Amino acid sequence: MMDSRKTSEIAMQQIGFDPSDAKAALAQLPTTSAVFALYGAEAHAEPYIGRTPNLRARLARLLQPSEKYPRRLQLAGRVRQIRWRLTGSEFESLLMQFSLLEKVYGSKSLERMHLGAPSFIRFLGSNSYPRIAVTNHPSQREAGWAYGPFQSRAAAERFADEALKLFLLRRCTEELEPNPSHPGCVYSEMKMCLAPCYQGCTDERYAEEAAAVEQFLATRGESSLVTLRAQREEASAKLDFETAAARHSQVQRMESVRALASELVRPLSQLRAVVLQASASPGEVAVFLYENGRLSGPAGFSTLGMRIQNEQSGSTSLFSHPMAMEPILEVPVAEPIASKIAENDFDSSSVLCQGTTSVVTQMPQTERGALAPEGSSSETMKGTGFSPYINPERSQGALAPEGSNSENSPLTPTLSEAESSAPAKLARGVLEARMEETLAALAESSGATTATLRQGHLALLKRWYYRAEARRSGEIFFAGADGRWPVKAVLRGVGRVAGKMMTAGNRD
Repeated sequence: MMDSRKTSEIAMQQIGFDPSDAKAALAQLPTTSAVFALYGAEAHAEPYIGRTPNLRARLARLLQPSEKYPRRLQLAGRVRQIRWRLTGSEFESLLMQFSLLEKVYGSKSLERMHLGAPSFIRFLGSNSYPRIAVTNHPSQREAGWAYGPFQSRAAAERFADEALKLFLLRRCTEELEPNPSHPGCVYSEMKMCLAPCYQGCTDERYAEEAAAVEQFLATRGESSLVTLRAQREEASAKLDFETAAARHSQVQRMESVRALASELVRPLSQLRAVVLQASASPGEVAVFLYENGRLSGPAGFSTLGMRIQNEQSGSTSLFSHPMAMEPILEVPVAEPIASKIAENDFDSSSVLCQGTTSVVTQMPQTERGALAPEGSSSETMKGTGFSPYINPERSQGALAPEGSNSENSPLTPTLSEAESSAPAKLARGVLEARMEETLAALAESSGATTATLRQGHLALLKRWYYRAEARRSGEIFFAGADGRWPVKAVLRGVGRVAGKMMTAGNRD
């Protein structure tokens, strides 16, 4: 018997259900996206697990009999408890649904969610004469020689065929015992193979070609492209245009093959990714981590205090990178400054030009107009978003009359005044530090990875990644060659996801 109560390990909200008063229970349910589990009275009964964009509406169809639809599935007589967990995206819903099903059904959860094993290209490097093959079950002991996942087996086979056209690696599957009497094959006759079967090359030469193929797969062709481009430029510099044209043709062929493998294709042992999705909690973005064959998360990354770009106004360099907004204290305007402003004793345009962040706005409306450029109104200044704070460093000398000493000028705040009124600066990289802490916490929270979890999580990641761009929500980022995360790029992604959440919220 399966213990359905294993799902209690996953944090979920729950209420009791009385079939005689179904409306009272349904009224307590939210109308947002969620994953749910319906339990019967028996402790070992299998739960009904599903996901829905509207929890209340979905359970109303399951738990309220309808005379209009007598053949509709009705579970009201069997359900005694409802559990659910709110989700912010379909990616999170699928991951949570799989986690619940895996707790109850084990490996059968893969069949229930149609999560087939993804396709990989396997480099058989342990063979005396290495070759490549397409497989759906790469060995974990040779995860460094398994490259994928591809969108389908057909996509993996096409990439393998096109890649082999660039090299002279063997295509035969037999265990070779090189012998001069071997008849060879059609590929050796067409000079598309080094023909190690009848000792058409030395073992060292074949090992060199196999290493080039391995590097091509590991870098998705980038290693070969770097060499070819350098040779092309060198030949062009020497005015050897025939060689340069030949290298250029090779570069184009290799780039066309490289385009057949997405960015997700990489050695299985090096597949590490951060996925960003909308969160069910307002003011947060859900962060997922794929590492060591397992998806961890979601972890909420708070966007409180971040400047988020407005997608409706277009992407600009000003808000392309999220920033932590720092609190700015209001500084009372010194009496000499106020009197000078009232008398118009200084050129107001110089204030705006020399320090735009130091515009004085904490003054009466009549005095505030003295700072506005010609042709502008004081109302225009209200929407500029300038801080009502006089920056001591940038304001010193800005208000002083020409030829005067800014240190002794009555318009310049003294050092003690500046120190007392200066805002507390946030440490540089505070957002980067928060993101690194979030990723470190996700890495620590990942437990043991079973074969079922490994296949299920990888299949979910592949299914989401290879969706059409218009249907795929969220963003993904991969670890660099040095193993580090592109934290700044991830933060920009957080800003974009948060901006879409804000736009969707305003639309609703």
